[in-house]
Amino acid sequence: MLAFLTASGYAKRAPNLELKDMNGHSQKLASLRGQIVVVNFWATWCAPCQEELPRLSKLAQGYDGKNVRFVAVSIDAAKDRPKIQPALEKADVTFETWVGADTDTLASFGLGEIVPGTAILDERGEIIARIMGEAHDDDVRTAVDWLLSDRSGPAPAAVTKRY
Repeated sequence: MLAFLTASGYAKRAPNLELKDMNGHSQKLASLRGQIVVVNFWATWCAPCQEELPRLSKLAQGYDGKNVRFVAVSIDAAKDRPKIQPALEKADVTFETWVGADTDTLASFGLGEIVPGTAILDERGEIIARIMGEAHDDDVRTAVDWLLSDRSGPAPAAVTKRY
């Protein structure tokens, strides 16, 4: 059983994910420590993902200038990677995208094996909230705003299921 940090609970460090960005450069999730990170797992063949990505992109823009980073992580198979850039353009995604993940990667974040799935990490790389299924703006905003605040109010839900 996985444990997660809330205002009154346990913590689970995010896996040390290392993938490639859209330019083929290696990216490590651990290198983003010091920032709040919203990691969204998606795929080009996933209809709910296509609905969610434009909303997340707009949400990410609302955090410009703040210590928050959004990363889209594709679980598309290598043969489907040519479809990723057109899907990102259609969804008007403005934040970075990494490729090379799979359903095992999704599961390692405690998100099951179904996309979309979103993990919200604090500055130490601890998963403080997971959204299984299509994230609503308030699901993400509640967790990120709590992390940006003094954290004195109620902690966000450790797990939200949207399927």
